[in-house]
Amino acid sequence: MKRSFAYMLLTMAGLATATGASAQQTPRKTTTTTRPTSGTATSAGLERDLADFSDWVNDKVDRVATTARRELPRLSEEFDRQSRRIDKAVDSLTVEGKKEYNTQKVRYKRWSDRQDSLDAAARRPATADQAQRRLLNEDVNISKARASELPDLYFHLVETMRSDKKDWTQADWSAASAVLSRLNARYDQVRDQLPLEERLRIRSLQGEFRTLEKARDVKDVIRE
Repeated sequence: MKRSFAYMLLTMAGLATATGASAQQTPRKTTTTTRPTSGTATSAGLERDLADFSDWVNDKVDRVATTARRELPRLSEEFDRQSRRIDKAVDSLTVEGKKEYNTQKVRYKRWSDRQDSLDAAARRPATADQAQRRLLNEDVNISKARASELPDLYFHLVETMRSDKKDWTQADWSAASAVLSRLNARYDQVRDQLPLEERLRIRSLQGEFRTLEKARDVKDVIRE
């Protein structure tokens, strides 16, 4: 009887020991909940602000200069508003983000300075001779030009108009029209000295000048 009782005690002790060991070997499962930090949300918003700022600068520096100069005060105010918003948290940008931000600010500054320079130049009156030299890209006395020179002079005038007209002021258009009138007056004097082919070329260039001039007038009416 004593032997049976001792055997039962030993058996129960063994079971208790096995249960304890099993409990120690089984790791306790823990659940970790990851919550987004406010810093992450702020950083994402800042990156969006930078993307919007970059798109805005890209759009403005591609604008036609004459249009941009009229809107420059408003654009500068908008630039300041957007850049101030980013400046407040610029340290939260990535290295690439900071580089992009600085690049766009420099691009806008250069573009803005260029518009100011063009506006100042447009306000300075030029003499008729200076305007003619710029439009024809050479110094010539039209009233004494040889007949053979006229086709190229017409071409230079129209070529300048094609490339520069988007930035022209009213003074530029008036100067170009005055140069055309001087060319036409000289052409009337010497046209008989030109072969038919050159006369047709001059007529074509005269027509292109008037077409471009009318297109500009139509744009002004639509804008107004």
